[in-house]
This record gives sequence, C-alpha cells and structure tokens, in this order.
Amino acid sequence: MLDLKFIRENPDLVKNAVKNKNEKADIDKLLVMDEKWRQLIKETEKLKRLRNQVSAEINQLKKQKKQAAEKIAEMRKVSEKIKILDEKLRNTQKAMYDILIWVPNIPHPSVPVGPDESFNQEIKRWGEIEKLDFKPKTHWELGTELGLLDLERGSKLSGSNFIVFKGMGAHLERALINFFLDYHTQKQGYKEIAPPFIVRREDMFGTGQIPKLEDDMYHIEQDDLFLIPTAEVPLTNLHKDEILKGEDLPLCYTAYTPCFRREAGSYGRDTRGLIRIHQFDKVEMVKFVKPETSWDEHEKLLRDAEELLQLLGLPYRVLNLATGDLSFAAAKCYDLEVWAQGIGKWLEVSSVSNFVDFQARRANIRFRRTPDAKPEFVHTLNGSGLALPRTVIAILENYQTDEGTIVVPEVLRDYVGASVLKGDTTH
Repeated sequence: MLDLKFIRENPDLVKNAVKNKNEKADIDKLLVMDEKWRQLIKETEKLKRLRNQVSAEINQLKKQKKQAAEKIAEMRKVSEKIKILDEKLRNTQKAMYDILIWVPNIPHPSVPVGPDESFNQEIKRWGEIEKLDFKPKTHWELGTELGLLDLERGSKLSGSNFIVFKGMGAHLERALINFFLDYHTQKQGYKEIAPPFIVRREDMFGTGQIPKLEDDMYHIEQDDLFLIPTAEVPLTNLHKDEILKGEDLPLCYTAYTPCFRREAGSYGRDTRGLIRIHQFDKVEMVKFVKPETSWDEHEKLLRDAEELLQLLGLPYRVLNLATGDLSFAAAKCYDLEVWAQGIGKWLEVSSVSNFVDFQARRANIRFRRTPDAKPEFVHTLNGSGLALPRTVIAILENYQTDEGTIVVPEVLRDYVGASVLKGDTTH
C-alpha cells in the first residue's frame, strides 16, 4: 500500500504507475476525497476546541453558582455537529481506503515500460541448449511411459489440472525439495520455516493477493480462510504488526509448501501436462531488509535462485519484467525461465521481486534502527527457489536420452539414489 502523503505529493507518478500497470484506481477521486477529509478534520477539531473551552466555562459558572443553561444548550448543538462530522469523516475515510487498496506499487525506474509481457527485457542467458540427434519427447510422454506421472488419475481425484507423481517421479519431486532447502539453509544463510498452508484474509491482503486476485484463490468460505497460493504469504506475515530490531536485519527465510491457485483466467492456455496446474510444490525465499539495502538484496536474491539452476545444469534466461507484466505489489521483478527441450519453450521457474515498503505498510511490519529510534517500515522481497513442476519438466525433457530414460543431474544423485530414471510402469 502506498502512503497517502506520498500520493498527495506525487500524483503524476502514481497515475503513471496505475496506467503502466494496467490498473484502474481513480487517483483524482482519491485526492478530492483526501482534500474533503482534511477539511472535515479541521472543522471537527475547531468545534472540539470550542467545546472544550465552553465546557471549562460552564464548570466555572457552576462553581460560582451562576446560570449556565444558555451555554449548555449551545454545547448540545455543537456536540451534535461534531457527531455528524465524525460520521462524515468515517465515511470519507472508508471511501478513500476502498480506492487506496487498489493503488499498485510504483515500478522502479529500471523497469521497462510496456503494456504486456512482449515488452519484457532479457538481460542474461546461462547454459547451452543442447542439439539432440533424436526427436525429443515431451514431459507428459516421458512421465507416462516411465510411470513417473499419472495425469488421468490426478483428474479422476480432483478434476482437470491436478496431477499425481508416482514412484521415482514422486521421489524426484521430494529430492528437489530437499536439495533446494538444504542449499538455501546450508549454503545461502536462510532459516527454514514450516508454516501453515491455510491463512487468514488479512494475510492475503498484507502481501497483495487480495482484493485483486481473490478470484484466483481457493477460499474456505465457512471460516474465511485461504489455501496459500505461495509460501510468500505465511512467511511475510510471520512478522505482521511487529516492530523488528534493526540489528536483526536482514531476516532471510525459506520454506517448502504446496501452492494452490485456481488460475481462473488461464483456461485453455498452457494447460497440458505440468505446465499450469492448480496444486504444485514450491520452495520460497523471503527477506526482510533495511530500505537502503533492498536493491542490493534483490540482486543477491536473484543470484541465489540462479545458483540452483546452474547446479542442476539447466539452461535459463533472466527477464526484467515490463510494467504491464509486473505484479500489483512489486516494484521490480526478475523472472527466471528455464528451457524445456521437449515442448521447445521457455518456462518460468522463479519470480524474484522487490516490494520495497508496499507489503510492509499493508501488513504493518516495521523496525527500529536503535532501541529509542522511530519505527520505520522494512522492505520485503521474495523469490521462488524454485517452483517444482516446471523444474521437473526441464529435467525430464533436457536430460532425456534416445533410449527414453532420464539422466539424473549429478547434484541430485545422492538425493534420488540413482543416476538414471528408467521408470516403473506397474499400476
């Protein structure tokens, strides 16, 4: 959430952010309401000062055994006016809030301006795309033939776009989760967290998923709780309504969770196999940092995600997302896309975002530089490290052999307990 004072002082900057992010918040209406709200405050405070002054005069008259009926009647009228103005203040403030929660974060100056993903800028590539001397198979062909995936039974259990991992496929999934968590905690300095997979409405609001993306979320209506779309939500909200110690920053957390997304606006687009599914595993990285370090921490977070892809030997590219492809809450985001040999596409496996103080304002997360210093909002960042389904796609498709087997990346062999996946087609 943006500071109202910031919007008041930078209306054109905020209007451009709304336009460039394809949002619809009415900044002019908000500013008109803000002016009305401030005038109402002045009127109310003026009347309250008058009431306090006359009340003191009434008390003095009563002490002197003098008549105070006229002033008492006057104060009743003043109190009634104050009551009416207070109600107007509450209504105006609520109307302002209802606009304010739809105002997106301001893109960083280094973010390319453009209405959609076609304006994203590729800033880096790593690894070579191998030229195979045979026609590569897709991951759904390989997974089915080797008994690693069961797409039909996933649909039978839960409907379309749910999947079942089987045998060595399930083992590969678990191996990747363990590898990612071990590397983040043992090599990169993150603390592992095992959070709940269901959160409150205010947690989803704090990280910016709602109100905008509520239709994409799985909602438990009876309890007004949500299945998490990413571990970013519980990890960031671990410190909602808290004041952290400056000497403890940065705080770096990692967590494995399943993620649940309805993908309401994505039907008919990239829905085959594991490309776009409603439940998937992901390891997440979240940071709480001081404002002056957040952009350096953003670059470091990117490197932390890149290291995993490099260790897995998967070719990837890094995109600087354009304003129209940037999330509502992010100030800047890098997408890491891995090459998938069988389907011949780049697939996003990580989004690395800096939200500056946008989420911290919504979730009220602050810190003190010294014990007696005024609290300031932290900056929050998050990145996937990594999302599992598309990482699995890349491993199956890029490490396939002409015999139809899958070579296990060297860094995973101790986790998997095998160097080649030959599959299990029983049941």
